[in-house]
Amino acid sequence: MLANIERGMERLAVWLAALGALIIVVQTVWISYGVFMRYVVGKPDGTVTEATALLLFPAALLGLAFALKEDAYPKVSFLMDALNPRGRQLMTAVNLLLMIAVGVFFSIAGVEATVRAYESGTSSEILLWPRYLFWAPGALALVVFTLYAGVRLVSVCSSTPPPATLQK
Repeated sequence: MLANIERGMERLAVWLAALGALIIVVQTVWISYGVFMRYVVGKPDGTVTEATALLLFPAALLGLAFALKEDAYPKVSFLMDALNPRGRQLMTAVNLLLMIAVGVFFSIAGVEATVRAYESGTSSEILLWPRYLFWAPGALALVVFTLYAGVRLVSVCSSTPPPATLQK
């Protein structure tokens, strides 16, 4: 059952990362349009700066769970290399606990910001788009990341470490 949950979270991580990639494509096209309008046509578009700034928050966070899935976070590996398999497993668990602690904090902040933006009905200054639409994908990404880190922690703690191998 844990393996099924982990696979489901991994699929969700891929979908969220794809959404983030799509947002980056939209930003790229919109910025290119803005440059064209400013320098070729001579009539700058006033929405480009606000739109790309607002889309930056969800785009930055939507890849968190995918990076965890791919083990793509930067790390110092010399300590891990010096440990035995059980020590590596323990350090991996501590690392996941730290990720969960940070993830819970930012998940709460993101969800709270989304709810407050929705309840207040605030909108962006120029585009007049509801602000909660920009907070919601980031909050979702943070919650998914935190849950996935929790599933990975359970998986790491419930597995037996691989046997030690002889190193030359």
